[in-house]
Order: sequence, then C-alpha cells, then structure tokens
Amino acid sequence: MILLLQNQSLDEQINEKFSAATQWFVDAIFAEIPITETVGIPWVLIVLILGAGYFTFYYKFINIRAFLTAIKVVRGTYDDLEESGTVSVSDVVSSVDGDNPDTIRVEGHGDGEVSHFQALTAAVSATVGLGNIAGVAIALSIGGAGATFWMVLVGLLGMSSKFVECTLGVKYREVDANGTVYGGPMYYLKKGLSEKGLAKLGKVLAVAFAIMCIGGSFGGGNMFQVNQAFKLFEYVTGGDSSFLSGHGWVFGLIMAIFVGIVIIGGIKKIAKVTDKIVPVMVVVYLLAVLIILGLNFSKIPDAFAEIWDGAFSPQGIGGGFVGVLIQGFKRAAFSNEAGIGSSSIAHSAVKTKHPASEGLVALLEPFIDTVLVCTMTALVLIITGQVDTSTEISFEQGVILTATALESGISWFPYVLTVAVILFAFSSMISWSYYGYQSWSFLFGRGKKTEYTYKLLFCVFTVIGAAATLTAVVDFSDAMVFSMLVPNMIGLFLLRKKVAHELSKYQLLIKKTLKRKV
Repeated sequence: MILLLQNQSLDEQINEKFSAATQWFVDAIFAEIPITETVGIPWVLIVLILGAGYFTFYYKFINIRAFLTAIKVVRGTYDDLEESGTVSVSDVVSSVDGDNPDTIRVEGHGDGEVSHFQALTAAVSATVGLGNIAGVAIALSIGGAGATFWMVLVGLLGMSSKFVECTLGVKYREVDANGTVYGGPMYYLKKGLSEKGLAKLGKVLAVAFAIMCIGGSFGGGNMFQVNQAFKLFEYVTGGDSSFLSGHGWVFGLIMAIFVGIVIIGGIKKIAKVTDKIVPVMVVVYLLAVLIILGLNFSKIPDAFAEIWDGAFSPQGIGGGFVGVLIQGFKRAAFSNEAGIGSSSIAHSAVKTKHPASEGLVALLEPFIDTVLVCTMTALVLIITGQVDTSTEISFEQGVILTATALESGISWFPYVLTVAVILFAFSSMISWSYYGYQSWSFLFGRGKKTEYTYKLLFCVFTVIGAAATLTAVVDFSDAMVFSMLVPNMIGLFLLRKKVAHELSKYQLLIKKTLKRKV
C-alpha cells in the first residue's frame, strides 16, 4: 500500500510537472486544420494520408499489384535469388557516434539477423495492439459504422508508405563486425541524404527522429501498453474487488521481468519470440471474433451495408477521419504506424541482399493490422450492437466495450480477449524496446553499458506504467511518435527514386529467374 501511495504521489507530481511544459508541444503536433465548421483534422494526419496517397500513385499502386509477390517472398519462393543477388550500397557508413567505417559491414556483405517472416512478425507485433481493439471501438463511437470504411482506406494507402520506408531501411542499414544490424530512419536519413549532397540536413533529421523514437518507446510503446493491459486484467478479475486492484506495480513488475528476459537477447531473441507469439495472438483473437460472427452470420450483410451507408454520411466522413485518425492513431500510434518509420527498424534486420524484397514484405503489415484485424473488430462491435455514437468513450472503455461484444456470444470470451490483449501489449513492448534501443545506440554509441542502461530504463518504465495514470507523459510520448513522421516523410520523399531503382532491379531479377525456369 505504501508503494502504491508512492506511485500515486509520483503520478500527481509527474502530471503537474509535465502538463504545462509539454502542452505546447502536444498542441503543436495535433494542431487541427479545419475541414468544416465543426470538424478539424490534425495536420500530421493530413501529411500521412497525402504522403501515402502520393507513394501509392508514384509506385503505380504497389500496394495492390505486388500483393501476391509479397506473400511469395514471405513464403520463401524467391530465396534462391539471394545467392546471386548484388546490391549497390552507400560509401557513407560512419554513424553519429563516430564508428570506424572499417569495422562496419554494409548491407550486401552481411546476411542480416532474421528471416523475412521473422522480420514481418517482429514489426507486426509492435503494430497489432490495443489500437486494433480499443481504438476501433472509439472510432465507431464517434463516427459510427462508416468509420470502418475510412479506416480500411487509410490502411490500404499506408501499405505504400510502409513499402518505401522499409526498402530504405534495408538499403542503408549497417552491420557491425559481430553481425548485429543497425538500421531504420536514422541511417537512411543520414546516409541517404548525404549521398544527395544534403549531409547536414540528413544528420539533423536523423538525430531528431532518434530522440522522438526514444520518447515514443518509453511512453506509447511501453507505459501505455502495460497500463491498458492491466486495466483489462483487473476488469475481468473482479474490477475493484480484483486481487490486483490497486497493485498495478505487481502486474508491471511481472511484465518487466518477462520483457527484460526477451530484450536482453536482442533482435534474434525478439524475433524468435514474436514469430511464435504473433501468429498465436492473432489467431486466438480472430477465432474469438469469427465465432461471434458465425453465431450472427445472418447479420453480416447488414453490417457491411451499414458501413457503406455510414461512410458517406456527414457523421461518417467527419467521424471516420476524426475517430480513426485522431483517436485510433493518437491513442495507439495508429494501428499500423505507416509513415512513422518505426517498423523499418525491425525490417532492417532481415537476411537479404535485395532491399526491395523486404519493402514488399513490409506492405503486408498494414493489411494484416488494419484491413484484417481492425475490420473484424468493427464487424463484431456493429453486429453485437455496441456502436453508440451518442456518447464518446475513453480508451479504457473501448477495451471493455470490445470485451462486452465478445461476452455477448460466449460468457468466457472476455478472458480470451484478456490473454490476447496481454500478448498484444507484451509483443508491442518488446518490439518497441528494440526501436528505442536502436535510436539510443545511434545517439550514444553501441557499447554494452549503453545497451543495458537503455534496457534497464525501459523495464523501470514498465513498472511505472502499470502502477500509475501518467496522462501527461502518455500524451507527450504519443506526440513524439507523431512527430517522428516529420523527418521520416521528408526523407521518404527525397529518396523516392532510390526506392524505385531498387524495386526495378528486384522485379527484373524475378522476371529473369522465371524465364529461366520456363
């Protein structure tokens, strides 16, 4: 109890200290551009949507025409191309901490650390989370069933942004003498823009991204995840009468121990865990959802009709964008993080000599996360009558609302959801710890002392996140995640031709291979 009071006191102190100091930053990031007299959309979301739309057209609908190819790459159909493949690499290999270029193996000479499938699951584990459960409920409570349509549209466009950033992540990654991969926006911003004669701009953008990514990893990728997982666990075990009620720190400590065990091993250990957890957690959640849909099969056509009709109503258009793009994105760093650049850090560790191959794999991520999982959640909420636009709900209520929807089918389904949410939170946390550490090492060096300092801090924030309601800190970290898109989108646009060149080379290689087989 004393520890709880200390946590509560800490919560109050942190909120008071951070609220005023960070409000200007949050307001700046989420400043709204008026669309109508009553509806405004944060400028960052407009940048993300316009950027995703631009890349979709620039790469000739790569998100659709390369979908089947992407699946084949994940399945290993084109693995034999790795033996004969070559890749052009940057000569600029020194990083911000002054590494000796002679000690760094650049992409094309190193094999990477994980397979295409493991890289995909590591990235999906960070994006598939509470946004798919609570964020959808919130979006529908604001925009009605029609919000689902806009959510799917943004997810499809986001596939193109994901393709661009993950192709660049592999192209400009670095591999040290021990085979450890370092990649992500920090590296393609610094090295890629340096190749274009914009070295100073590249370094500034890279450092800015790294700082924001570290903040996002502690907040939205850690504290928020464990806090919401605990709230649902507390709810299904009795609420205020739960044996853990008022003892969130215990839940956080247990999570921190498991997270610490995994993240100490680096991306290889993370990938070995996520390539098992991600399929299980997605299957468990989708099975529960599919059973509810099966029990209400006759209502599915009406639900789709409601989605279509609501998408083009004034409430649907305004609420859809505001609900999905503000609530869903702000409270869960958007369901797929397309355009943010974070996923490219995980994808950079893939074993390949062809950057575009992993870019293609990465475009599957928003499809799984948003088009598949979020749509299934929306259908369950609509069919079970949980959509009520008369009252705006909180994020915590969103999780419980989805639990109620599942409970309407089978009484013990909320327990299944609880397991899924804990797995979602756990997988998101271990992946975000990797994102944060990669940014940390970019700024402060790659030594063991630096590594363990970050990972220890990450675990400490896990305990704090479960024990306290750090509203100001979470809002600030969400804003930091959003702000990652600014340097990232600048880099994606300036380096778009590099991506087109890599895509052309890979597609040509596939064609030549197919001709030889024929």
